[in-house]
Parts: sequence; structure tokens; C-alpha cells
Amino acid sequence: MRWRLLVAVLGIGALSATAAMAQGYRGAGPGSRRGSMARGFDPATVTTISGEVLAVNSLPAARGSGIHLDVKAGNDVIDVHLGPSWFLDQQKTKIAKGDTIEVTGSKVTLSGKPAFVARTVKKGSDVLALRDAAGVPAWAGQRRR
Repeated sequence: MRWRLLVAVLGIGALSATAAMAQGYRGAGPGSRRGSMARGFDPATVTTISGEVLAVNSLPAARGSGIHLDVKAGNDVIDVHLGPSWFLDQQKTKIAKGDTIEVTGSKVTLSGKPAFVARTVKKGSDVLALRDAAGVPAWAGQRRR
């Protein structure tokens, strides 16, 4: 009888661990409402920078390509992470080389290098909303179109 109970408990534990791992893959994890989906975003380091877009880069990402900007802010060139290209392609506000923008986001270190994970990008009177205050992406839960 105890042997059957032990097998049942271990089986339930294995199923729970599998479900937790699957959720972790989608983004549930410590430190954020959506875990890895807000990966790299630290609300404690949110600040705003302004500058000129020197380059718009499309870099390989886990699901397609991610858009990054090289922004000259003062004497620094900052690597600004926006989001997936498929999401940005759907937005009214487009960012191009030469644009003057204001970016609010989180100063972070990604892959050992300083970076800036954008929450909002303001271009003129247009505002491109990319993440909420906790860093959860606007595209969270959306499917690629």
C-alpha cells in the first residue's frame, strides 16, 4: 500500500515538474510577471535617454529577428533593444536612421555588454509602447502574424 502511495506521489511530482518547466519555457519565472519575456528588464534601472538613431539593426532572435538601435546619446552610442521585427512591423510609428528619439527603458547588461531595453520610444508626438512598467512586452501572448 505504501509503495503505491509513493509511486502516485512521485508521478504527480513528475507531472507538476513537467508543467512548471513548460511554463518556465514560455516565460514564467522569478522576478517578473512573465519571467523570461521580461528578461533583461529591471524596473529599478529605468531612465530616459535622447539622441539620434545611427543604425537600425535586425539581429537573429529565438523567434525570428529582433530590432536593435544604435543611438548616439551625448558622447555614447547605446545599444537599444526594441523587440521582435514582426511586432514592430505592425506598429504605426516607424524608427529610421537619422531620427531623433527619446527612449525610456531599463539600463542593463546583456551578454556582458551594456544595453538599454526600451519600454517606450517617442518620435515627435508619436509614442511607440513596447513594454509595461514591469517590463512585460506588449507582444506577450500574441502570435506572429
